[in-house]
Amino acid sequence: MPEHRETDLNGTDLPTGSSGWIRVRGAREHNLRDVDVDLPRDCFVVFTGVSGSGKSSLAFGTVFAESQRRYFESVAPYARRLLSQVGAPDIDTIDGMPPAVALQQARGATSSRSSLGTLSSLSDVLRLLYSRAGTYPEGADHLPASAFSPNTAIGACPTCHGSGVSRSTTEELLVPDPSLSIDEGAIGVWANRAWVGLNVRRMVTKLGIDIHAPWHTLPQEQRDWLLFTDEEPRMLLQGNKQGEASAYHGHWSSAEKYLMRNLAKTQSASQREKLEAFRAEGPCPTCHGKRLRPAALAVTFAGVDIAEMAAMPLSQVCALLDTGLEQQARGTDRHGAAAATAARSLVKDFASRVEAIIGLGLGYLSMDRSSTALSPGELQRVRLAGQLRAGLFGVLYVLDEPSAGLHPADSEALYAALRELVAAGNSLFVVEHDLAIARHADWVVDVGPSAGVLGGHVVHSGPPEGLAAVAESVTAEFMFDRTPPPTLAAREPVAWRELDHLSLHNLQDVSIRLPIGVMTAITGVSGSGKSSLLAATLERLEAEPVVDGEQQRIISIDQRPIGRSPRSNLATYTGLFDAVRRLFAATPAAKDRGWAAGRFSFNVAAGRCPTCEGEGFIAIELVFLPTSYSVCPTCNGSRYNPETLEVHYRERDIGQVLAMTVQEAATFFEDVPGVHRSLATLLDVGLGYLTLGQPATELSGGEAQRIKLATELQRPRREGTIFVLDEPTGGLHPVNVRDLVRVLGRLTDAGDTVIVVEHDMQVVAAADWVIELGPGGGDRGGTVVAAATPADLLEVEQSVTAPYLRRAVEREMSATSHQ
Repeated sequence: MPEHRETDLNGTDLPTGSSGWIRVRGAREHNLRDVDVDLPRDCFVVFTGVSGSGKSSLAFGTVFAESQRRYFESVAPYARRLLSQVGAPDIDTIDGMPPAVALQQARGATSSRSSLGTLSSLSDVLRLLYSRAGTYPEGADHLPASAFSPNTAIGACPTCHGSGVSRSTTEELLVPDPSLSIDEGAIGVWANRAWVGLNVRRMVTKLGIDIHAPWHTLPQEQRDWLLFTDEEPRMLLQGNKQGEASAYHGHWSSAEKYLMRNLAKTQSASQREKLEAFRAEGPCPTCHGKRLRPAALAVTFAGVDIAEMAAMPLSQVCALLDTGLEQQARGTDRHGAAAATAARSLVKDFASRVEAIIGLGLGYLSMDRSSTALSPGELQRVRLAGQLRAGLFGVLYVLDEPSAGLHPADSEALYAALRELVAAGNSLFVVEHDLAIARHADWVVDVGPSAGVLGGHVVHSGPPEGLAAVAESVTAEFMFDRTPPPTLAAREPVAWRELDHLSLHNLQDVSIRLPIGVMTAITGVSGSGKSSLLAATLERLEAEPVVDGEQQRIISIDQRPIGRSPRSNLATYTGLFDAVRRLFAATPAAKDRGWAAGRFSFNVAAGRCPTCEGEGFIAIELVFLPTSYSVCPTCNGSRYNPETLEVHYRERDIGQVLAMTVQEAATFFEDVPGVHRSLATLLDVGLGYLTLGQPATELSGGEAQRIKLATELQRPRREGTIFVLDEPTGGLHPVNVRDLVRVLGRLTDAGDTVIVVEHDMQVVAAADWVIELGPGGGDRGGTVVAAATPADLLEVEQSVTAPYLRRAVEREMSATSHQ
C-alpha cells in the first residue's frame, strides 16, 4: 500500500477533520502551468486570484472535470448522451478524488414557463397540496395535480394557453387619430389607398355609414361594429374594371378580424411589424394573468387560489400554509380527515424546501418568478438550497462565486449554509472573490500571480493566515487590509434632477433626487428593489432626455451577451479587429497577392478554413454519445486557411494575433494608436486576461458588460453623458474592482454622470451619492432607507450597508488584528 502522508507538498499538516488529500499533478488546463497541488478533503477550500488567473481552470476545468469524466466511464454509452458533460482535462494524474457536483453560475432557461417553483420542485408539492387537500366548490370534481399546472393541456387557460398574457387590440390602437375620417384613413389597418382600403370604403358606404365624417363623431355602436363585429355579411358592390363599371360581391370582416387573419398568414417580417403596432400585450381576460383554467382557480387553500399563493414572497408562504392547517383543525375548512393528514405531510415537506431557500437570502422571491428573471447568482443559490436539503455525504461540491449579487449582509447567511455542507461530511471547493468568505475557509488556494499568461501558478496553498506572508500575492493585500482605506471625499454635483413617482415591481411610488456630474451608487440587500429603481430611473431619463434645453446622452450598459454566436468575439465587438485586419492588408505579402482587409476575416470564404468554416473547432456526432467538440484538425483552431496564415505582421499570423490575450496584444500593438487605444480601455476595466478571439458565448455577464463599457470609453467623448450600469464588479477580484473604480472616476472627472447598482464596498465608498433601498427584500423592500453621501450614510441608523462601509473605511483597526 502507498504511504499515507499527513502533509502536503509544502509540508503543511492535514487540516483537522480531513480524511486525506486530493493530489493534483501536472495540471495544464487553459493557462495552468503544470500545476502540482494537494487539496484537503472534507474541508472548506476557497480558490482566489485575480480575474483570469486560472482558479476556475483548476477548480472546475481540472478537478471537477476529471471527477465527472471518471463517473461517466461507469455509465452506459446510450445514457451518456443524455447527460451534460465537459471534456477530459489536460492533466497527468489526480488521486483521492471523491464524486463531485458542480453548482456553476448560469443564465436561466430561455422559456418564460420555467419558474423558481419548477426549478426547486416547490410547484410540484404545492400542486399536490391543492389537488389532495384544497377546498373545492360544492359539487366540483377533484382535480389531478397536473390540472394545477399551466404547462399541461388539462391545466392551461384555454384563452392564453397558459402564458397568462394575451395580445389584443383596442379602439385606441386601431384608430390612432380619431379626428380623421374613414376616407382619410382613420382605421389604421385600412389606411392605405390601394385595393383593400378602397374596398372597405365601398362596403362602409353601402352600410350607410358616412366615410367623410370624423371618426369621433360616429355613434359608438357603429364604431364598435366596424372594429369588432363577428358578423361577416356579403354585399353587392359597384366597382371599376379596366375603366368600365362592374359589380362584385364584397365580404365584410371587422378591423380586428382582418388584423388577426393577416398576422396569422403573413410571411413578411416588415408587414408583421406594421400589424403588431395595432396590438398590445395585457393580462389574459379569462384567467387575468393567472395562467390556469377556471376550475383550478376555483380551488383554494387558506382562502387563496394556487396562483395567488405562487405570487407571494416565499417568506410569507409558510405562514399562510400554517393558517390553512389551523382552519382545518378548527373545522372551518371543508376537508376530510384523509385530506387533513395529506395537507400536514405536504406542508411539512414544502416548509423544509422553502427554509433552505430562505436561509440563503432568497425569501423575497416568489414561486412564479420566471427563471429568465433570476440572476445567475440567484439560480446558483436555488440549486445550492436543493443540495442542502438532499443530505448527501462524501460529495465534493464545486461552486462558482456563490456570493455574486449578494449584499455583505446576505453573505453571512451564505457562509453559514456552506459550512452546513461541510459539517454534513462533504468537501467544498469555492471559487470566490469575496475575501470575507476566504478568511473563514479551512484552506485557501491563491492562483496567479497575475492573469492570462502571467498567471497559472499556485501562489499559496494552505490555511488562510499563511497567505499573509506571500509577498507576490495580490489577494493578500486586500485580504489583510494592506491597501489604503477609502477617504469618502464626495464630489459636488453640478445639478440635481428630481425623479418622482417611480414604480416597478416592489418599488412603489418612490421619489429620488439624482445628482448630475457625479457617481451615484444604488445599494441594499438582495431583492430590495435596486435593479427596479435603476430600470425605472433609466426609463424616466430616456423619456425626458432634454434638461435646460440640452439633450443628454444616456448609455445603459447591461450584462446581456455581446453576441449569440461564437463568431462574435471581443475583437470584433470592440471594433479593434477592423484595424488589425487593415494592418495585415498593408503588409508587402498581402499587397503582392492583391488582398484587402476582408481577406483576413474568418467569416469570408476566401480566407477562412474550409473544414471548420472559420469556427476553429468541429462538432463530432457520436450517435450514442453526446456531441463532441474538438479543435479543427486542418487549421488547429486558428480559423484560417494556410494561404491566409502565410501573411505575417511582425512575425505573427492573424490566427496567432487572435490567440493573444489583451495584455499581450497591448504590448504587441503598443505603437499602433488605433489598436492600442481599444486595448488600453479593455485593460482599464480588468479584462487583460481575455483573448482577442474569445467567443462571445464563453463570456460571463460581467465580462460582457465591461466589454461594452470599454467600447464606449474608446469612442469620442461627449460631456454630459449618463452611464447606467448594473453590478459591473460581478466576477472581479478586488484589485480589478479598484481599477474599475478608477475608470468610473475618470468618467465623472470628465463631466459625465454614473449611476451604478453595487454591493461592493469599494464602489460604494468611491461614490459621491448613495441611495440605499430596503429595509428588506421583496415586499419588505422597495423604499428609500437612505439617500446621502457615503460619509453621511455612516450615521444612518437604519442603514444595513453602513456597518460594512464603516468596516471598509476603518481598515487600520482591522489590519492590526492580523498582525
